[in-house]
Amino acid sequence: MSNEIIVGLDIGTTKIACFIGQASENGKIKILGWGKTSSIGVQHGEVKNIIETANDIQRAVEEASERANYEVTEVYVGIAGKHIKSIQNRGALTLSKQQKIIDKNDIKQLIDNQRNIMLPAGEEIIHIIPQTFFVDNEELTVNPIGVPGNCLEAIFHIVTGNTRCLENIKQSVLNAGLRIKGVVLEPIASAESTLDDIEKKAGVALVDIGGGTTDIAIFENGVIRHTAVIPMAGNLITKDIHEGCTIARIEQAENLKIKFGCCLPSEVNADDIVSIPGLRGQAPREISMKTLAGIINARAKMILELVAREIEIAGFSKKLMGGMVLTGGGAQLKYIKELASYISATNSRIGIPNEYLETPSEIDHPMYATGVGLVLYGLKEIEDNKTSEEKEEFVSFDKIYEEPTIDNDDTKKPSGIEGIGKTVSKWLTAFFKDDNIT
Repeated sequence: MSNEIIVGLDIGTTKIACFIGQASENGKIKILGWGKTSSIGVQHGEVKNIIETANDIQRAVEEASERANYEVTEVYVGIAGKHIKSIQNRGALTLSKQQKIIDKNDIKQLIDNQRNIMLPAGEEIIHIIPQTFFVDNEELTVNPIGVPGNCLEAIFHIVTGNTRCLENIKQSVLNAGLRIKGVVLEPIASAESTLDDIEKKAGVALVDIGGGTTDIAIFENGVIRHTAVIPMAGNLITKDIHEGCTIARIEQAENLKIKFGCCLPSEVNADDIVSIPGLRGQAPREISMKTLAGIINARAKMILELVAREIEIAGFSKKLMGGMVLTGGGAQLKYIKELASYISATNSRIGIPNEYLETPSEIDHPMYATGVGLVLYGLKEIEDNKTSEEKEEFVSFDKIYEEPTIDNDDTKKPSGIEGIGKTVSKWLTAFFKDDNIT
């Protein structure tokens, strides 16, 4: 891996976290510094207040910079939110000559053509991900480079986002004095730090339960097949506790969820009670742990049923040999893995980024999967680009399809975020291995 330093910025609903990392000699990554602060200006994964978000970004980055003794200038930013959508599209390219030998320029043009598809007003493309190639209507099981044919086609998974939401992220980062190196869909980043290649090949669903949204990414044969966003997550569970237990402060409800949260009432003793301080001299309130678990169970079950339904709609309910991997802050709820297995009828586990960290630390937690994954994403992108330069026969789509990154030149007036069309290098690198093409 490259010895360059990469910075990941996770702009979430409940927190903004910054991670500064570098590849280590053993193939893992070393987190040089990290910082976290509460997120005030973000709701359901979308930046609503640019100034507050920029201030929170600055605080998180300053904390990470101080720990790492490194000045941060550019970042990989994670993006989520209920505005994220995905579509499947089949594109075709008629080749200029009879029985032309396909080269990387043909593939580049086919990918570029996807930018011309019709989208609803106010939406733009974030990721363009080739899934399956065809030559003269025959599905390929080999690298398309070098195959003769008259017509090149591919099925693409295209991720889109709301232009205004993307612009708000850009302005928040720029106002914090930083440049955007790349924008990555958050479940994609989380997958980098919690899944391995075997799971991605076998079929696995990454479910990132954050504060404002639950994000899903489904992999099969080493390639991403489906993405989705559910506008329900941990903050809604906190709100249910706040209202269901008639607790005066939302912070107390959040603490109850984190410290005593349980998804299965059957696993809680009916006599267990937790006491919380009263307000302004009032007597402490006693809350039944059984009641608390019942409230959490109802909402967690609803969220996981929506996840299972999304997997079923995508056609993968019986194809996930790798099961379901739960990550994000919501994955810390007790027995959520068991509840997910019961609802989805598949194996489940908690995704923690410890496998890729050089040494265990306090960031070895599912809530930091996205931040650590952004660092991994950046390092692997650099490595893939270097490999493509060293080996002419190796084709990296990050070299084929690349837009300019964002800078601080306010005289430029791009439409939305520049550079967000970069394809995911790891997936596409895996795609061009002969045994990964379906």
